[in-house]
Order: sequence, then C-alpha cells, then structure tokens
Amino acid sequence: MTYFKYIITLITAITILGCGNYSFTGASISSETKTFQVNYFQNNARLIEPGLDRDFTLALQDLLLNQTSLDLVKSNGDLVYEGEITEYRISPTTATANNTAAQNRLTISVKVRFFDKNDDEAEFEQSFSFYFDYAGSAQLVGSQKDTAIEEIFERITQDIFNASLAKW
Repeated sequence: MTYFKYIITLITAITILGCGNYSFTGASISSETKTFQVNYFQNNARLIEPGLDRDFTLALQDLLLNQTSLDLVKSNGDLVYEGEITEYRISPTTATANNTAAQNRLTISVKVRFFDKNDDEAEFEQSFSFYFDYAGSAQLVGSQKDTAIEEIFERITQDIFNASLAKW
C-alpha cells in the first residue's frame, strides 16, 4: 500500500510541474513577466476613420487583459506593443453584369512592433491585416460599420496575441 502512495505522489508531482507554464489561452509567458503596455497606435492610413486609432489601442489592451494575468501599465512594461494603423481601405471585390459592385470589402492593416524585456529573441516587427465583406448595395455606416470594425479588430488582436505570446 505504501508503494501505491509513492506512485500517486510521483504522478501528481509530475503532472503539476509539467503544467506549470500552461495557459488555457495558449499563452507562454515567463514567470518574470508581470506587466505589459500598449502604446497608442497612430492612424497613418490614407483614408482616416475618426477614432479608429483609439478603438484599436483599447481593443488590444482589452484582449491582453482578458487573456493573461498581466497588469497594464503606462510605461516600463515587461512587454511593449507599439505601431500604427497602415491601411483602412474599402474596395469592390465582385461586380455585377451592370459593372456595379456586388460586394465590397473593408480591409484594415496594422504594423506592430513587439518588445519583450525578458526575451530579446521573442521581439518582432510585423504587419497584421484582416477584412470584412459586405453587400455592394449597402453603405458602411452605423451598426454595420461598427460590426465590421469589431470583427476585424477581434481577428487582428488575436493574431497579435498568438504571434507575441502563444508563439503560433
């Protein structure tokens, strides 16, 4: 019976130690990393959508707060995200027989620079982009525009999270 106790104790210890760096979000964050900062993402796109820069900065902060246990700081963060919005473009994707747009696409691109005070090799500079398609007869205003931007930001911020912390 005492061998059984030792085996159970050994299995429990291996399980606990083996899962030490695991996170349900897939994040791989060192134990030295406690804080992050998201610098303001300036909107440098040719077509300027008012408030887009603020909304993106907040969306990235919210995602990191929700998917990690790190604290948000204004300066000297262990992890630093900075960059700019480089593209906000509406373009037709398909045409009708009457040479009008059957479908339009909103594309947003963001250039991100990521710095990790505890791991220089994890740092990168990369562009992230995503799009939202909508009917050519519709105007991208009001709730449809809000939905489009929200879906695009959700995808881009998750891609940034995966590239910086999940290492996917």
